[in-house]
Amino acid sequence: MGEEQQWSRETGLREANTAALRLSKVLAARSRWQTLWISLRTALTPVTILVVLVAWALDWDAVGVAAALLLGVFSFPIVWHSTYHWFTEDLTAQQRQFIFATVGLSLTVLALIGMTGAMDWIRGRFQGTNWDAVGALAEGFGALGQILVALLAAYVAWRQYVISRDLTTQQNRITQQQTIDSYFQGISDLILDDQGLLEDWPPERAIAEGRTAAILAGLDAEGKAKIIRFLSGAKLLAPLKRDRRLGRAIFDGLGGYEEDIEYGVRVINLGSMLAGTDLSGTDLRWTELSDANLTGVQFRNCNLTRANLAGAILQGADFTGVDMSRTRLFYGSVEQASPRDRLNPPNFRTGAYTGAVVEDVNFSNVKNLSEEQRYYCCAWCGSRARETIPGGCDGIPNKLGR
Repeated sequence: MGEEQQWSRETGLREANTAALRLSKVLAARSRWQTLWISLRTALTPVTILVVLVAWALDWDAVGVAAALLLGVFSFPIVWHSTYHWFTEDLTAQQRQFIFATVGLSLTVLALIGMTGAMDWIRGRFQGTNWDAVGALAEGFGALGQILVALLAAYVAWRQYVISRDLTTQQNRITQQQTIDSYFQGISDLILDDQGLLEDWPPERAIAEGRTAAILAGLDAEGKAKIIRFLSGAKLLAPLKRDRRLGRAIFDGLGGYEEDIEYGVRVINLGSMLAGTDLSGTDLRWTELSDANLTGVQFRNCNLTRANLAGAILQGADFTGVDMSRTRLFYGSVEQASPRDRLNPPNFRTGAYTGAVVEDVNFSNVKNLSEEQRYYCCAWCGSRARETIPGGCDGIPNKLGR
């Protein structure tokens, strides 16, 4: 029994191997035929198309029909395979159901019209209709449809423009903030040494001012305000008291640096960096802008609470809607204070020649203007600007004289 079972097993294995070999030969032969068929179809399809076109043009009906049938044999398997693959694999089950439902609904409507006599009723209803008028009406609706399509296209183009503009604006904001952050880091590295003390040698001040002037030229109003707030908060715009040997800033004994408005030296002198710029709608609270050239600057709707503008040149600036709560415009008393002068040194005890130059400034709708501020502005802004100051200038002399 053991020998018979072994012989049977060996016979079965040989037969299985023979069948597998035969199947592999069949598959190989089929693969070769498929490869040959694909190559032949690829080569003959353009030729067949050309033959169909030539036969059609020359009225060779027999040749054209034969070529068209052959072209159909070549083309149908490709279209069928691609359509089947798209329908079964690319579409979801919900999309396939929608296609079937659409076909079924269309067939239902056609079947009901054809089998219930509805077509005869439709013909009877429209018998004797003036089709010329219907055609004219259809042309009118067609023209209206074209107009609507054009309007829709214009709306889509406008929406694309708005989206593109918003994306560009957002990208510009991100890029600007990265530039500002890089500036903050660069200035911090430049003015601080390893011990964390303020290094303030002349070359470092020159480089810091150059960097500041370069970055302010390329920022919008909010970006400029961020730079000004940073420099003001870091005491880099304030006149700092120095020792008389190394020029190092002196501590005030309260954890900060001591200011000296009369002889102090600023780390960064804004000079004319902001002249003629637009700072409208920005937050400039507690900023140090004294002695800066701010000629023609747009301060519309800014918040200048506690900002220091003493000695600043504000000629032609626009202060419309500015919040001037406790904004410093001068030192000393308002009766003796006067704008800065190139020929006369400032007197910080009396206030003479310490004030801001406010000639021709537009003070329309200024908020929180104190009586001292109003007196100083009325006295030194000129006859034209006096008309814009809230509360008027009655009883206040025009010390500017023009």
